[in-house]
Amino acid sequence: MDTKQATVPQTTNSTKSYGKKMLNIKLKDRISTPVINVVQYIQRQKWRKTGYTAREKDNRWTKRCTEWQPRSGRRDRSRPEARWMDDIRRASGPQWQRYAQDRRHLQRATSCSG
Repeated sequence: MDTKQATVPQTTNSTKSYGKKMLNIKLKDRISTPVINVVQYIQRQKWRKTGYTAREKDNRWTKRCTEWQPRSGRRDRSRPEARWMDDIRRASGPQWQRYAQDRRHLQRATSCSG
């Protein structure tokens, strides 16, 4: 058998295929990855980020931007109706920071949503 560098991967692939045929391993026997729900995955990641932000002790930029409210109390004409935190506030109420700081509560909330 020729042992050039180009033929070595071909021989290993053919050896694998012969081995699979001998062991009667079919293509459908291959383990497939589970299908994830994208909406639930995004919600879980949002809750995790909320927990990180709520547990910050110093006055970081992310925490200040999250807690910021416009002076007029209204959003501009071209701005979206909902913000990133509106979903969190709707799900956990006005005390969202207290819930987000509690890791056990946060884990229960993320496991229920996904």
